[in-house]
Amino acid sequence: MTKKLNSVIAFMLAGAVVLAQDAAKVPQLPGPEMTNKKGSEYKFSIVKNLDATAVQNQNMTGTCWSFSALSFFESELIRMGKGKDYNLSEMFVARKAYPLKADNYIRMHGKTNIGEGGGFPDVIQVIRQFGMVPEEVYTGKKDTKSQHYHGQLEAAIISVVKSTVDEKTGKIDFDAAHASVESMCDAFLGKVPEKFEYKGKQYTPKSYAEATGINADDYVFITSFSHHPFYSKFVLEVPDNWNWESMYNVPVNELKEIMNSAIQNGFTIAWAADVSEKGFMYKDGIAVAPEKAFEEMTPEEKKELAMKPQKQLTITQEMRQKAFDNYETQDDHGMHIVGLVKDQSGTPFYVVKNSWGSDLNECGGYFFASESFVLYKTTSIMLHKKGLPTATAKKLSIVQ
Repeated sequence: MTKKLNSVIAFMLAGAVVLAQDAAKVPQLPGPEMTNKKGSEYKFSIVKNLDATAVQNQNMTGTCWSFSALSFFESELIRMGKGKDYNLSEMFVARKAYPLKADNYIRMHGKTNIGEGGGFPDVIQVIRQFGMVPEEVYTGKKDTKSQHYHGQLEAAIISVVKSTVDEKTGKIDFDAAHASVESMCDAFLGKVPEKFEYKGKQYTPKSYAEATGINADDYVFITSFSHHPFYSKFVLEVPDNWNWESMYNVPVNELKEIMNSAIQNGFTIAWAADVSEKGFMYKDGIAVAPEKAFEEMTPEEKKELAMKPQKQLTITQEMRQKAFDNYETQDDHGMHIVGLVKDQSGTPFYVVKNSWGSDLNECGGYFFASESFVLYKTTSIMLHKKGLPTATAKKLSIVQ
């Protein structure tokens, strides 16, 4: 998540609390029609509805990447027949990622990201290297009733790293800096248990991850930009891709095929996208990319965006590329796509689970994103490789 979006969300989330929910599917408001908010003319019908766990709240942090990825893995465990009662610790992942980012920051002489933001590859790296734990084993809070807030921790990590630089020689004691960051993370978030008991069994974080059956090698990252060759891999050039993860590159029409095929076949999707657009109206439970430019709309037309179906933009590869090249599309936010619906005019919308709690809109923490918005503003997705269409997997040389 970028600093720009983090400040906006911090304002939105001030005072927000997590409301307990049962395992959720597509949000349903009271009444005969499914819609985005009371009084809206949108009428959604379900195309495909996949299981998800309860909506969580990242509170005053930029750790959406951890919340959305672990929500995705919880749905993966449901898909794998492991049960619906998993609640994985987002803060375990964040706690383990901070020192990795700090180490990279040092090696890059302070010329790379060290903040709260991150991406889905961070979660895969932590699972591979350290494992996972349940939420009740590690909350990342000294006071379990408090909200997550990492602003001071981020500042402290940067300060600690800089303080280990020798003023005379300009050199750094790497081991001392790493140890200091580990100590700082323990002080703010709590020490991670090396062993723990859960549901009558003894685990380490790595053995718990192995027991879930999740194999980090089964998951792939997909993007769609024309400044690199299609059907190859490249390092996505966004600040939060601090560990330089390579992603498979496909044309935008194939990105759509991948996402729709995955959902239709029971695979949810971890979704990274720009949500700073005027068409992203989270409080109204909807995100759209209207055909008519916002600058050309009357005040009344702008009000209608969240209240009645609109003709959507036809998204081209050139539009995606231009928006990415001029910074209109940035890697703002990580979310979790759990279903597909259509409005009364037949326009497809993805059902998106967010991590801002369940009380900021009337969809219980979900929202509906039009296919056009998703195709326009996606920076990358993560999904199980078996969720790929066979033809696409063959083009990418991925063995399913």
